[in-house]
Amino acid sequence: MKGKIEGVQKIWNRYKYVTLVVLIGAALLLLPEGGKTEQAAQQTETLSAEKQDLQKEMEQILGNISGVGQVQVLLTVDSDGERQLAQNSELRYSGPVASPEDYSRRSEVVLTDGGSREEAVVIRRVYPKYRGALVVCQGGDKADVKLAVTEAVAALTGLASDRITVAKWQ
Repeated sequence: MKGKIEGVQKIWNRYKYVTLVVLIGAALLLLPEGGKTEQAAQQTETLSAEKQDLQKEMEQILGNISGVGQVQVLLTVDSDGERQLAQNSELRYSGPVASPEDYSRRSEVVLTDGGSREEAVVIRRVYPKYRGALVVCQGGDKADVKLAVTEAVAALTGLASDRITVAKWQ
């Protein structure tokens, strides 16, 4: 029994630092990233709302084209797009600059007063990449209406005409 304990102690003494580093790394991986997940969820909600707003705007605009009549638009996306938000970052460290003993970083999203509520400052935006569009309208069986609607949707979304379908409303 004493030989087994000495063997375990020998292994522990040899690998205790490696084991400690692995355990600390695993613990850090399990910690939540705080505001980042909340920020990502808020960004996804905003992008989804913007897509719905674009569909509604397109319905209003397309409805004004001669012969279209009542209209409904559905857009599908390959990627939802992305917004990069401005952030204030603060880096604190102790010890010499060349080899600090300890450091921490803190970041906050920059907000601006948007009237009734605060809004994040967007410094870069990648717009959604659309996969296709379906437009259902009362004049969807007429060739001239189909052409006008297809050209308008292509201009607004960047889609090629083969990715846009115009159908007649029931």
